Amino acid sequence: MTLRKSWLSSANVDGTDFPLNNLPYGVFSPPGKAPRCGVAIGDQVLDVATLEEQGILVTGDTPICRRPSWNTLMNRGPVTWLRFRDQLTTLMSEGAAARSDVEAHLYPLSSVLLQLPFTVSEYTDFYAGRHHATNVGTMFRGAENALPPNWLHMPIGYNGRASSVVVSGTPIRRPWGQVKGADQPQPAFMPSRRFDLELELGAIVGTPSQGPVSVDEADAMIFGYVLLNDWSARDIQAWEYQPLGPFQAKATATTISPWIVTAAALEEFRVHTPERQVPLLPYLADTGPMLYDLNLSVTLAPSGKAATTITATNYREMYYSAAQQLAHHSSSGCPMRTGDLLGSGTISGADKHSRGSLLELSWGGKEPLTLDSGETRSFLEDGDTLTLHGYAQGPGYRIGFGECSGTVVPALANPFMR
Repeated sequence: MTLRKSWLSSANVDGTDFPLNNLPYGVFSPPGKAPRCGVAIGDQVLDVATLEEQGILVTGDTPICRRPSWNTLMNRGPVTWLRFRDQLTTLMSEGAAARSDVEAHLYPLSSVLLQLPFTVSEYTDFYAGRHHATNVGTMFRGAENALPPNWLHMPIGYNGRASSVVVSGTPIRRPWGQVKGADQPQPAFMPSRRFDLELELGAIVGTPSQGPVSVDEADAMIFGYVLLNDWSARDIQAWEYQPLGPFQAKATATTISPWIVTAAALEEFRVHTPERQVPLLPYLADTGPMLYDLNLSVTLAPSGKAATTITATNYREMYYSAAQQLAHHSSSGCPMRTGDLLGSGTISGADKHSRGSLLELSWGGKEPLTLDSGETRSFLEDGDTLTLHGYAQGPGYRIGFGECSGTVVPALANPFMR
């Protein structure tokens, strides 16, 4: 596919994240107005809620954009998703007859406040990147026992907190927690000193299910994707995770990008999962290319200083696709809901510069990173701003996610000393 031309010139500029080929969905507040559903295109955001109200965008008897959330569209299923997207494409295409009706409902992206684009029903995070799992396992168990015995057979995950999912730009408060180092006779309650990021992609469930679904059915259920930073307190995690896995170490916040890039926009960028070391059981077996060729990177900017790119990798490095994760999640009969969010797990590549967390990049703090400012980092310091970037590169255009950013702010005074 080539660049689709729009009458909006900024959508045709080389390097824009939001050409007509993309049309990602978000929720925004224009200056002085209430939040509403919008679509990013070029350097503008289109107020689709108002287009629907005025009948310019036809969505049937039941409105899709009445509320500031995309859950209603997500619940309608793939046929409605395609019809809605086709209408938007027609309205914004070069030579569109309705241009004069639509143009009045564009706002500069720089002038609006972006909100969570959907209501998160449940949040599950996976541990499905082989390089990341191998790196972490090697650090803590040695290279010979790096991967748990079950890892090559199924995607491992844990149930996180939907209540702590926040949109890009939300400050991230350094968490308190119970910590015990190897040289401490007793645990202490203190702010995390080994606060970290995790570079992930989040898959959003559109159509719900009531029982087990196949990998192909799961793939069809996925509405779209967001960048995702699963903030992690490594010192809290190290003390608490036996025997049931992550808990408070992951409950502080999960930041997502404000724009949902649809599965339809990414269709031509599909790639296969890596070669299997052991065959997967039939219910998880690969049925086609279900990963995407997405370039991903992270920058770290200390307070008041320029940003340094600390890692660059690609989503094609994942061992399990989002469809396989969703199929496995449903395999016990677990119902999946519209708005369920599935974190991919940390996306790391084979090389040091492509590791998706500071835990790996600094090798547990033993090999601190040197930033462009001359400062070093093993883990995050107060004032650090972390920004995730992602895009798929097509011939003469890109499908971008925008930014997924958060700044670490100091821990509260002891919340239990009042």
